[in-house]
Amino acid sequence: MKEARNKWKFRQRFRANTYGWSASTPAAQRLREALSEIKAVKRKDPVAAAEGAIILMERIWPALAHIDTSSGALGNATAKVVHELTEIIVSAPVEADEREQWLGRLGQAIADDGADYLREVRERWGELCGSAERASREADALLPTVRYVWSQSRGGYYSGIPSCMSCLLVSGRYQELLDLIDEAPFVWWHYRQFGVRALEAMGKIDEAIEYAELSRGLNDPHAVMARACEGILLRAGRAYDAYHRYALDAHQAGTYLATCRSIIRTYPDKDPREILQDCIDRKPFEPGKWFAAAKTLGFLDLAAELAYRSPVNIATLLRAAHDFRETDPAFSRMSAMAALHWMGQGAFYEITDHDVRQARDLALSAAQAEGSQRTIGETSQFIARLLESDDTDEFVRRILRT
Repeated sequence: MKEARNKWKFRQRFRANTYGWSASTPAAQRLREALSEIKAVKRKDPVAAAEGAIILMERIWPALAHIDTSSGALGNATAKVVHELTEIIVSAPVEADEREQWLGRLGQAIADDGADYLREVRERWGELCGSAERASREADALLPTVRYVWSQSRGGYYSGIPSCMSCLLVSGRYQELLDLIDEAPFVWWHYRQFGVRALEAMGKIDEAIEYAELSRGLNDPHAVMARACEGILLRAGRAYDAYHRYALDAHQAGTYLATCRSIIRTYPDKDPREILQDCIDRKPFEPGKWFAAAKTLGFLDLAAELAYRSPVNIATLLRAAHDFRETDPAFSRMSAMAALHWMGQGAFYEITDHDVRQARDLALSAAQAEGSQRTIGETSQFIARLLESDDTDEFVRRILRT
């Protein structure tokens, strides 16, 4: 192996057996740092950056082999880094002979990988080949093993199957790829995704969507399928269909706000408020969970409405009441009153006397800030009704009396 073009600092942090059982968090951080180092080099020398990406891929499994991955956090972090590294290698302008050496090293890294951290490398093997001709030769080399494994066992699996399908796709052998998928003992999304892309490449958009929809089974990644279908329709100029059929499923994120923001970014020509309302309508049994999204996006009237339609986290309501008491006292008052309402309904088990008093005081102070005697009177009457109602939680009534 010829000498590397760059002296990589991350080498020291990714030696074999570097990380122990509980080192998931620091390992993920070191991966992100290594990626940043490689991306910095890419700006000046993309070939050297690609070489660094391969070096890091070769070291991921040996370094992380002993880490507990049960939480999934390290796997997610590694997948994101591997995606970026793969993009760097695919786009590197390198001669065919050197790319051939890279493929050999990547193939060995995949063989050594005990946790399938490099799954995306396998699934994009055709792109990594660098040309349709090279991908076609690789497909021919892999096809006999794929068919042999399938012939020996109905549940047989070979790690080169996605690599073979990727190579058939990149080399333009679309119908052959579709026929191969039909030969599989069972078809799941990890196979069908290549057929979907083949049909799109053939210009058969509706057929591609129909083919993808076959993966709506219990164990297939529904969100991934939705993202694929959305992308196909968007690339075909059918944004209306993409939005109404797949947007919400395709952009599921860790929070309701992140989900809505992702959809807004994807559909810049669509009114953000309409997008948010559509999201709410798609989940009619829990509208209150969109409160924070509506508030952060600036739709305070909608947020106030949502706060009364279903329970909202008390801390979220109190924080909103506190943060807006000067800039928008009307919204602050509505948030505080919603907090009192849901506490009075017994919707939460772990409220404290401080929560009740804070909500009451914020509601009254916001009413004062609004400067309307009518508003002050309505707020006071609301609190009085809570005190008098037998339906109000006894704990809340007792605190409000003090």
